[in-house]
Amino acid sequence: MSELSINTTQNVNINFTVASVGHRILAYLLDLVVKAAYVIVVFYLFFYLLGLNNFMDGMDYWSRMAIIVLFYFPVIFYTLILESLLEGQTLGKKLLKIKVVKIDGYQASFGDYLMRWIFRIVDVNFSGGVVGLISIIVSDKSQRLGDMTAGTSVITLKNNININHTILEEIDTDYVPTYPLVIKLSDNDARIIKETFHTARHNRDYQVIYKLRSKVEQVTGIKNQSGNDEDFIKTILKDYNFYTQKM
Repeated sequence: MSELSINTTQNVNINFTVASVGHRILAYLLDLVVKAAYVIVVFYLFFYLLGLNNFMDGMDYWSRMAIIVLFYFPVIFYTLILESLLEGQTLGKKLLKIKVVKIDGYQASFGDYLMRWIFRIVDVNFSGGVVGLISIIVSDKSQRLGDMTAGTSVITLKNNININHTILEEIDTDYVPTYPLVIKLSDNDARIIKETFHTARHNRDYQVIYKLRSKVEQVTGIKNQSGNDEDFIKTILKDYNFYTQKM
């Protein structure tokens, strides 16, 4: 599997593993099963058990078609709706642990998901998936045409995770926190701080660490008591874990 390097809005490079073609196809087939199950259940329930087909017999052709299309709406917009609500995942993608992400580091918007959905007509529907398959194979970032247009790709979430990839910090049982105001941070804030800090340390980019320290002080109202930017960030992360684990 190829790697995808994303430069986040915090100017941090994060490497992801691109989802394989097989996983993307399997996710598509699982979603197809979900949509087929919906059609079977809904049509059996409304058109046979509740007799909606008899009610439609007295209608003209266009009225009948309008009702049928109305019932098909969840199937038609299935991918667009779920990717928007589940942040880049459908039920099939969720089961396969893959998701859509922006390659520029920003959060994918509804417009991005809409663009991908529109291009499914070319990538999948009209070509039987051939165009999308070829695009994914020849693209450096495993993108189908919809991904190229929306600036997205599909990654796998099955990466090996250790404590360095999470917001967790190893702290002693007798650890005494220094900055109670760290509770103003969210889990996402702590994750971004940790990722930025470790990347900056690895690259010896002390300017980024300085800016990170200033930003933490600005957001939380905490003042650095250690006099050292690196020690301050380390303490912030440990304090955050201490207080959040106690909640």
